[in-house]
Amino acid sequence: MQRDARQRYRASSIFLFQMPLHVIVIITIIGYFLLLMGISWFASRGSDNSTFFTGNRKTPWPVVAFAMIGAAISGVTFISVPGMVAAKGYAYLQMVLGFIVGYFVIAFVLVPMFYKRNLISIYGYLEQRFGRSTYRSGAWFFFLSKMLGAAVRFFVVCAVLQMLVFSPLHIPFIFNVIVTIALIWLYTVQGGVKTLIWTDTLKSFCLIMSVILCIYFVATNLGFSFGELTTAITSHESSRMFFFDNPKEGTYFWKQFLAGVFMAIATTGLDQDMMQRNLACADHKQSQKNMIVSGITQFFVIALFLLLGTLLVIFIDSKGIAMPEKSDELFGLVATHPDVPIVVGILFVLGLVSAAYSAAGSALTSLTTSFTVDILGAHKKQDDKQLTRTRKGVHVLMSTIMGLVIIAFWYLSDQDAISAVYTLASYTYGPILGLFVYGMFWKKPVHDRWVPAVCIAAPILSYFLQLGLKAWFGYETSFELLIINAVITVIGLRLLSIGKKAEATHESNS
Repeated sequence: MQRDARQRYRASSIFLFQMPLHVIVIITIIGYFLLLMGISWFASRGSDNSTFFTGNRKTPWPVVAFAMIGAAISGVTFISVPGMVAAKGYAYLQMVLGFIVGYFVIAFVLVPMFYKRNLISIYGYLEQRFGRSTYRSGAWFFFLSKMLGAAVRFFVVCAVLQMLVFSPLHIPFIFNVIVTIALIWLYTVQGGVKTLIWTDTLKSFCLIMSVILCIYFVATNLGFSFGELTTAITSHESSRMFFFDNPKEGTYFWKQFLAGVFMAIATTGLDQDMMQRNLACADHKQSQKNMIVSGITQFFVIALFLLLGTLLVIFIDSKGIAMPEKSDELFGLVATHPDVPIVVGILFVLGLVSAAYSAAGSALTSLTTSFTVDILGAHKKQDDKQLTRTRKGVHVLMSTIMGLVIIAFWYLSDQDAISAVYTLASYTYGPILGLFVYGMFWKKPVHDRWVPAVCIAAPILSYFLQLGLKAWFGYETSFELLIINAVITVIGLRLLSIGKKAEATHESNS
């Protein structure tokens, strides 16, 4: 019986090896998408606008916590983080340690405030605290941040799918984008946040299992036992985690750590996409538990990606393969190598697709929520039936814009993906972080109508300051650019408070 089982396994493996790679990828995508649609249908039964925007605030916190692991990991993380180890070692974990501190700040400072104010969109706080112009500024900067960030993340995935599937079939990149965006629109159009939480749960499971199984199969191919694997990784030069040597370098510990704290606060705590999941819990106590657990767990998941990265470097060294020009290509290069079991390639595609579909789906949902609520103000002017029509129309619009931005990146961009994501975040989330910091720690009101000018000026000044520090002092600005951007915004708001009387404030920050 065991021999028959082994023969069946060999036969199935031979069958898989004989299939073209693009066929295997297509089958994997179809299977995953059908599973997504089943979850979406189940989660969206009886859904309404409240379900779409807040998930009816009935989701158990352990489910949200597990979903948040996947929510924080995009296709860019899946592709880029393993490749980072060749040039930067495990320096990224220094930033992830900062993320954990940032998650505690979110849990105990921002979450209670958002629940107390019963916000649909977190940027409603800015209207209550400052006024309409500030509110619109925060909403527009989120729109810009999320649209560009999500497009970069999904662009990377579309580029890989183009290489593996569409190019062998002689199908242009534009058609690739249209098909994948249409699939994502299809499974998010009805259920919104509630659907996202359950699909993110699936994504978390697929990502974690994909990385663990890829580590196992590549290690087995290299002939490593568990002990040999541990020794090989820990002794490899790419496994260095802490960098205290040179404060001028981008990998310096305190630069990475502090940037991680504020990056987490800005890109999670002040991001409608991420916070709408946390606001789906029944109350702020449950949301706090979810935030802390998911933040700590994220460290270990990112560590798995980096361990895999070291193993991939060891693999290509052992096979005499040249390191690819772009580090983003390392994982895909090994996963599709003839010496590696075909199952690694399938796991690579499964992890990539699960990360991409979920991240793009959540971005579309949050963009739809923010544009409908913050920019159009439709929830205040329309009845439920009209609001549903508006929300669905905005959903189509957001999908179209995202597709166009992805296509633009295809023709214009040549930057490393994960660097592009955090660089964009440093510029666009800086004003949002500055607005919330000022609103929470200074009670004095500002001249609301001039706030948009401050928010636009801050990233511009940050850019020129970054160039000056490099030219004059040889200082390499890393992701602490976000902090610089936020500080400039706060200084601008302090200047706008001159001449304003305390009683003029819209609402205290209590």
